[in-house]
Amino acid sequence: MPASILFLALLVSAALPGAAPADAPTATDRQVLIGVLSHRGDARTRSAWQPTADYLSAQVPGSHFTVVPLDFAAVEPAVAAGSVDFVLVNPAIYVALEQEHGVSRIATLRNGSGEHARNLFGGVIFTRADRDDIQRIEDLAGKRFMAVDPNSLGGFEMAQAELLQRGIDLTDDLSSLAFGGIHDAVVLAVRDGEVDAGTVRTEVLEQMAAAGVIDLADFKVLGARDTPGFAPLHSTPLYPEWPFSKLDGTPMDLAQSVAVALLRMPADGPAARAGGYAGWTVPLDYQPVHQLLRALQRPPYDDTTPFTLADALAKYWLAVVIGTLALLTMALLTSRVLQLNQRLSRANTRLERRHQLILDSVAEGIYGVDLNGCTTFVNKAMERMTGWRAEELIGNETHEILHHTRPDGEPHPREDCPVCATFGDEHSRFVDDDIVWRRDGTSFPVEYSATPIRDEQGQTLGTVVVCRDITERREAAERFRRQEAEQAHFTRLSTLGEMASGIAHELNQPLTAITTNARACVRMIDAARADTGTCKEVMDKIAEQAERAGEVIRHIRRFVRKEEPEMAPVTVTDMFETVLVLMRQDARRAGVALHRQIGFGADTVMAQRTQIEQVLLNLVRNAVEAMADQPRERRVLLLARRNGDVVEIRVVDTGPGLGKGSPEHLFEPFVTTKPQGLGVGLSISHGIVEAHGGRLRVDSTPGIGATFFFSLPYVDKRHGVTPTAVPLQSDGNETDHAGEHA
Repeated sequence: MPASILFLALLVSAALPGAAPADAPTATDRQVLIGVLSHRGDARTRSAWQPTADYLSAQVPGSHFTVVPLDFAAVEPAVAAGSVDFVLVNPAIYVALEQEHGVSRIATLRNGSGEHARNLFGGVIFTRADRDDIQRIEDLAGKRFMAVDPNSLGGFEMAQAELLQRGIDLTDDLSSLAFGGIHDAVVLAVRDGEVDAGTVRTEVLEQMAAAGVIDLADFKVLGARDTPGFAPLHSTPLYPEWPFSKLDGTPMDLAQSVAVALLRMPADGPAARAGGYAGWTVPLDYQPVHQLLRALQRPPYDDTTPFTLADALAKYWLAVVIGTLALLTMALLTSRVLQLNQRLSRANTRLERRHQLILDSVAEGIYGVDLNGCTTFVNKAMERMTGWRAEELIGNETHEILHHTRPDGEPHPREDCPVCATFGDEHSRFVDDDIVWRRDGTSFPVEYSATPIRDEQGQTLGTVVVCRDITERREAAERFRRQEAEQAHFTRLSTLGEMASGIAHELNQPLTAITTNARACVRMIDAARADTGTCKEVMDKIAEQAERAGEVIRHIRRFVRKEEPEMAPVTVTDMFETVLVLMRQDARRAGVALHRQIGFGADTVMAQRTQIEQVLLNLVRNAVEAMADQPRERRVLLLARRNGDVVEIRVVDTGPGLGKGSPEHLFEPFVTTKPQGLGVGLSISHGIVEAHGGRLRVDSTPGIGATFFFSLPYVDKRHGVTPTAVPLQSDGNETDHAGEHA
């Protein structure tokens, strides 16, 4: 119970407000009473602990806390009646209340201040300094002795245990035993000679001396101990300080709020200074107090009435007879069960051998993992795959042997392991790309399924893993990827071959213009009719045409070169410009107008530029060829617009459409609608788009046109985030057909 309260308290700690001055209680405030053991008088108790109550009132909104002083005899009745909500008592009383009334601790007091703060205390056995006849605890035999109260841990019970260890029984070996009720009364009685010696809890002597009530030099400590880190005078072992506890009926939310407030209390705050302590800590273990009370046979361990065998037989003779008969019956049944168990054991051994033979005959690696993550069984295929022998795996933690590191070399935490997660949430899993580590320190790629193992009652016992080595499959996929890249490169070269005449014409125009302007300039110079302005104008035209030719060549070079399939931010405008340059002449011959339209915020995507340009070029060429016999206006639009976190790119034409039938078959290899087509362009384009995480789709309306479209991840090059505003804008080449299939 205390551990759960502390855990819940820490969960809500961030939600509680900081310290604030206590407000006056209102009629709607919940009145909360804190019963405090008044071991030094009611007035001192209120002055010391009411500031703590005021601090809690400020920290727990809607509640007003009040201290109720309780003497030793009043604590148990107050708790039994539920007249208080919390109690602050010594550990001995707390242990009894915990046993009898379900009281649970939520924090432990830290006494002292500053670097001397501590959460332990003990008892002090002392006498007057001038008593030469009393030098040791053993000298107290036959003397007058005073303690605080029979229920006082530091003021009686600790000293009682210490005297018993030295052979002194407080009831038989003392001249008299008196109780002062409060610690101060005991100290003053010893000082004034009313008793020969006494005992109080630690720090009482020092506090009274600091207050000027006594002179510490008038006293001497009997059996003084020197405990490292504990400065106050003490004669007994140390025990945990007073616990702050809640009653069984106190609301849990109130207890959580109080626990957090106490743990957050500043060690030097006003409340702590008023109480002479240094804040609170998490609840300590009070088992030493239980042991002390058990040794003293104090409540709740005070039931010492002997119960003999004769008493048991007299009281439970019928049960003894029935038990004897039951034992005889059990003996007979046990004998029969043992016989059956031997038969079952032999049958189970045969089944285990059969199961192992079945497991060893499977080509895939199979192993089991229990709820602790340890291997329970392994088949031969798994041994061959990993190099680990079954006896090296069984009983050891599987994850630390087979899954300890990720493919990138980073550590693989056990809590992230899919195999361990399977018996945690009882859900089956299939992992298509992971690695397993061999005994020689190398790894190999695998795919595996992890399925929970359940018993007859449906309770999960662990996980069974079926593991397949996909090294050959991955190598084949890599070979296919390289072949596909070669095919894509070959297709680009073939495409340029088909476009060669158009590209030659595109280059011939600026070269002709350069030649014409250069010769004209030479003639003007020869005729002495050239001035600086005229020559500069001609040279500007030559430079403009040279740049135009160079731009065409750059687009061609970039398009045909081989590139690694690495993704990078790419400008949509640049990709569209490449396609328009390479297709301009073919489009003119076919009488097709090429346009582009780029929506606002849709200019940059994450892609492999050359591959996407190949897709666009293939789609535009198909659109231009599809409109060769189209009688009406022929237009092709390259459209890009934002759609959330992606940019949708469309190629829209005003051709005849795709006709009837499923358009999805167009993306299959060697399927074409062109009489002399090979049927690989759209298939390659579809594969490129899928490699970019998208899907190439088509929308066609017979007699109106067709739209091929796909999506690419959007990239904001300035901030790395997606802006919220995405109004559409054009580059000035927009057409009215964009909305027909967009």
